[in-house]
This record gives sequence, structure tokens and C-alpha cells, in this order.
Amino acid sequence: MSGYIMDLRKIVGHRPLLQVGASTIVEDRDGRILLQLRSDNGCWGYAGGSVELDEDVEQAARRELFEETGLVARSMELFGVFSGKDTHYVYPNGDEVSNVDIVYICREYDGELCCQRGEVEELKFFSPDEIPDNISKPIEKALRKYVSMRLGKEEKR
Repeated sequence: MSGYIMDLRKIVGHRPLLQVGASTIVEDRDGRILLQLRSDNGCWGYAGGSVELDEDVEQAARRELFEETGLVARSMELFGVFSGKDTHYVYPNGDEVSNVDIVYICREYDGELCCQRGEVEELKFFSPDEIPDNISKPIEKALRKYVSMRLGKEEKR
């Protein structure tokens, strides 16, 4: 969790916070998507986290990608901004957030996969048609849109 969010939590407790996230969907040469099994809720998701005060959003996405997976992005492409009721979330510890998630796609990267202790249990590439059912709720909308795009299906609005 970011230092900024931790500082706010000391003041507001578990009450809802507006949280800006920077995330990355990594795609390998075979078109598979990298997902991580989260330690906090036991669900799968892509790399991402909170943007710090005055931090560039793309740099935050790059930082989170490296911290959580050990990968260094060589290029990033903006995929979309996701917000609203679908991204509202209550963490297992009771902290509540209304997320605005700025999601990038990364197809060019370096490094060796390495799970971040305390946050990531497993890292695994999945083909778009084999994404697990237990996706972390706040990222489900973005991931489903990406998978639909990859499978050539237009998402209904």
C-alpha cells in the first residue's frame, strides 16, 4: 500500500477513499496474459497499485510492475481508464476504496519473474480463453474488456 494511502488511513480509518491506481497488463510473445495470485484476497489480477503524490502515472505503473513481478517495461501503451461502481472495493481488512484505475499494456519487457513477498503468491501466464474465474473484483471490468478485445469480441455497453 502506498505511503500516501497509509497516511490517509490513519486519519479516516476504513471509510471510503478515492484511490488512483496505475496498472499493467503484460502480454508475452505467445499472446498470454500475466496474472498474479494476490496474497490479500486469494484472487488473480494484473500488476498495479496506488499512485503516490506527484508521481507520474506511467512511472507508477512501471514501478508497481517491477515491485510485484520483477519485470521492467520497455514500452507501455495506454489501454484505458476504469472507474465507477465496478471498481469500488472493500479489502479483506475493511479498508474501502473507490478506484480510478489507469491501465497500460506492456508487450516488451525484460527481467525474471519474481513474486513480491507478502503481496503475490504466484505469477502465471494465461491464454485469453483460459483466464481463471476468481478475478479480483476491482480489476475485473478492465481485464474482461481486454480479454474480449484479444478474443476479437466487442464488449457490450
